[in-house]
Amino acid sequence: MGPTSNPERSSSLCFLTFSIVLLLCGSGNAFYLPGSYMHTYSEGENIWVKVNSLTSIETELPFGYYTLPYCQPQSGIKKSAENLGELLMGDQIDNSPYRFRVNVNESLYLCTTKPLNEHEVKLLKQRTHDLYQVNMILDNLPVRRFTEPNGVVIQWTGFPVGYIPSGSSEAYIINHLKFKVLVHEYEGRGMQIMTTGEEGMGMIAETDAKNSGYEIVGFEVIPCSVKRDPEAMLKLNIYDKVDSVNCLLELEKSQTIREQEKISFTYEVVFVKSDIRWPSRWDAYLTMGGARVHWFSIMNSLMVIFFLAGIVFVIFLRTVRRDLTRYEELDKESQAQMNEELSGWKLVVGDVFREPTCSKLLCVMVGDGIQITGMAVVTIVFAALGFMSPASRGMLLTGMIILYLFLGIVAGYVGVILWRTIKGGSDGWRSVCWSTACFFPGIVFIVLTILNFILWGSKSTGAIPISLFFTLLSLWFCISVPLTLIGGFIGTRAEEIRFPVRTNQIPREIPARKYPSWFLVLGAGTLPFGTLFIELFFILSSIWLGRFYYVFGFLLVVFLLLVIVCAEVSVVLTYMHLCVEDWRWWWKAFFASGSVALYVFLYSINYLVFDLRSLSGPVSAILYLGYSLIMATAIMLSTGTIGFLMSFYFVHYLFSSVKID
Repeated sequence: MGPTSNPERSSSLCFLTFSIVLLLCGSGNAFYLPGSYMHTYSEGENIWVKVNSLTSIETELPFGYYTLPYCQPQSGIKKSAENLGELLMGDQIDNSPYRFRVNVNESLYLCTTKPLNEHEVKLLKQRTHDLYQVNMILDNLPVRRFTEPNGVVIQWTGFPVGYIPSGSSEAYIINHLKFKVLVHEYEGRGMQIMTTGEEGMGMIAETDAKNSGYEIVGFEVIPCSVKRDPEAMLKLNIYDKVDSVNCLLELEKSQTIREQEKISFTYEVVFVKSDIRWPSRWDAYLTMGGARVHWFSIMNSLMVIFFLAGIVFVIFLRTVRRDLTRYEELDKESQAQMNEELSGWKLVVGDVFREPTCSKLLCVMVGDGIQITGMAVVTIVFAALGFMSPASRGMLLTGMIILYLFLGIVAGYVGVILWRTIKGGSDGWRSVCWSTACFFPGIVFIVLTILNFILWGSKSTGAIPISLFFTLLSLWFCISVPLTLIGGFIGTRAEEIRFPVRTNQIPREIPARKYPSWFLVLGAGTLPFGTLFIELFFILSSIWLGRFYYVFGFLLVVFLLLVIVCAEVSVVLTYMHLCVEDWRWWWKAFFASGSVALYVFLYSINYLVFDLRSLSGPVSAILYLGYSLIMATAIMLSTGTIGFLMSFYFVHYLFSSVKID
């Protein structure tokens, strides 16, 4: 996965507060919002490279860097402080022995391993075969490399553990790295900088005008495999100078992975001055092609919206309004006579607000849907405004979790209000709140527990530590559940939504239909899916193919269009069911738009089969399907809630316009 993250103890509410304070206090000084704290380095100052987990698009199982026989730092391995998002993403950032001196070009020796044993050889070959990438970080920038297949330049983050040439049975390890560090000469101007990186969210720093030096604005690598004389290398000490090498070596001069082989690790570093400014240094990582495709997605969605809006317009202004006008112009005797001749939605006036089956479950799902939708809206808006910088690993995920926890109060309020509306009283509201607080998180917890046992069995760093499990449970029961109960309590004191018409004691018989109405409901999900699927491709690629996703402006537009389409689809389907005298519209209104999740899950399977063909092994496929199931469930609850609430408003408005004695 591409590195995106969050500082420790981050909170979107705190972040917003700091942003407002900064805007109010700013007296003409410029400030930079996204990214981490700008660090200037003096000539010759030591800077150290960090290493992240080894990752692969073949297995999607991250492993620690030092699970392979690499050189270790002299001071021992020290883990960097990791936040909630980083731990959930499987990041494991450690220190490394790679040391650079600012603006000093040099070629240095690191270490020579002991003779490789059978286990190490097997592990290195397996990681090489599975296309594992080594991920390094310098001043919070991930290392980049470039390849040119067929003359097309492709940018990658990280470099391979090794390679197996075509037609060869031998595996070769990458043991020599040629680094290029881009630096920008900086002279302090008294800038104010708003940080969202490792220094902590909302930190405000003011640079000193005398604090001139070099900013790191780029980090690139050319990986090489070089066979060296281990006996000569063993006479050297760490950071002794070695000869520079050309990476385009014949296979005979490359380092093979064999038992009893001693592997020497070396590296070169070259500093190159650049005109890139520090605030722009992430542009090279975040540049995403396919802008035309995004615009095509939006135009496609707009066409669907206008088509559905036309249908809704016809329903409201021609059919419904015409019927209501005719009905209201008649006297009581004529209305009574007309009632005998009525057909369609006007016949179900005494049943349209009859309590649906599994009404408690409906209230719970709507409450959770509101919570997920609110989390998505706030997260996407903040990301589109530039607050969710990829320079801060885990920030997006941590922010989403915190938002979800605190939006429990809204979920409890909406769930209880709907419960009171259906039942006509507050009895049982505590049970609704508890179910709302536990329904979706419970599903996620069960799926993650199953996947975690699989990851533990594979000894992957993607496995959630047991301590983090208890942390998540504590957050769940100490924040989300109490807030949901508080929201429910407020809901019991809020003004009750009253139905505009009375419900008959005896349910009206629903006319038989040629085909099940659920076919139409499930088919309706194709329209919201048509709005979403192009953007879904880019999101899945960013998650599973290690690409950056940072076009949150497009995502915000697509999300707004999706909300409109879901609302329109649900209203049209609800009206169609009422017209055929089917008063059981509650669940059908929910799944008319919520059924888009079915197509999202099917598309995820299609993506697995055709776009992740390299994904190997049942473990990787189970992980992918497990995470896809969580995503589809969240989408179902969110889109279903949007459609249901719009349909509820439509039905309430429609029948409140009918005067019945």
